Amino acid sequence: MAVSSPLRPLPYLGGYPDEVLAHAHELIEQGRLGEVLRQRHPEAHGVRNSAALFDYAVALKNRYMRSAPPLAKVLYDDRLEVLAQALGTNTRVSRVQGGRLKAKREIRVASVFRDAPAGMLRMIVVHELAHLKESDHDRAFYALCRHMEPDYHQLELDTRLYLTQLELASAASR
Repeated sequence: MAVSSPLRPLPYLGGYPDEVLAHAHELIEQGRLGEVLRQRHPEAHGVRNSAALFDYAVALKNRYMRSAPPLAKVLYDDRLEVLAQALGTNTRVSRVQGGRLKAKREIRVASVFRDAPAGMLRMIVVHELAHLKESDHDRAFYALCRHMEPDYHQLELDTRLYLTQLELASAASR
């Protein structure tokens, strides 16, 4: 009886079922993960700078969440650590102006998504926009994500596989 070697943990895929992890490991072992992702997501996006990202996010917000608070800033952030599970952030910056407290909403997206496939950038922006209305990752949050992007869960998995592929490619080039 052969003893199987333990599978290397995949940090971006924690919490996924064993079948998904086994399939991911199989694609990695065969060296086909990047190829499969390119076939599934051949389209690139043209959102290359923070100004274009702001316009992109505002257009999505205006289409699906008209009553949500306005966005003050949306930008690519080189400092976001993808390994710390921060693919994007949504912050509220509060300032006192006279006798009133004024809050501005900001979304920051990890710079790695500048070169990611279009669907993956859309998933990240949809996720951060959903936080304008729902702060927790609960049923209402994911229902809102699916309302804005019906294929949200598949795109989230593919994004995590994409990040895994980037990490593998980076480790191989060292």
